[in-house]
Amino acid sequence: MAGNLPALFSRLGRWPGGQWLFTRLVCLRAPYFGSIGPRITALRPGLCEGHFADRRAVHNHIGTVHAIALCNLAELVMGLLVDAATPADMRWIPKGMQVEYLKKAQGRIHARAWLPAPLHSSPAGYEVAVPVELGNPAGEIVCRATITCWISPRPR
Repeated sequence: MAGNLPALFSRLGRWPGGQWLFTRLVCLRAPYFGSIGPRITALRPGLCEGHFADRRAVHNHIGTVHAIALCNLAELVMGLLVDAATPADMRWIPKGMQVEYLKKAQGRIHARAWLPAPLHSSPAGYEVAVPVELGNPAGEIVCRATITCWISPRPR
């Protein structure tokens, strides 16, 4: 399914409710992401975007969006991006995440992940650092994350 993600997103996205259906399919495959009620809004080579609504289920004790909900969305958009970009003879796994919380997160949160360079096949594994920015409705960046992935050959 990995190499076909952008094509599936594009095909479903042409129909009313297509982005919702695509996101539901992703959340069926990886159920924890469903806890934030995400919606993927863009998936193409080198870029993935998504958002979730500001609702009580994603709040912390002070009424703002919880830090882990932000991390969850960051990992979702990064994961779809890397999954779609990983060559068929390679596999990936997240290795680490660095996060900066820049201001209180309120309102609908939008995340954008991009690849600094295309992923490639290699006889040895390698790391890729994927930047993700999360913003509020005013366009202000409320959180930045860098998620490091380990890309390695699939076992034969």
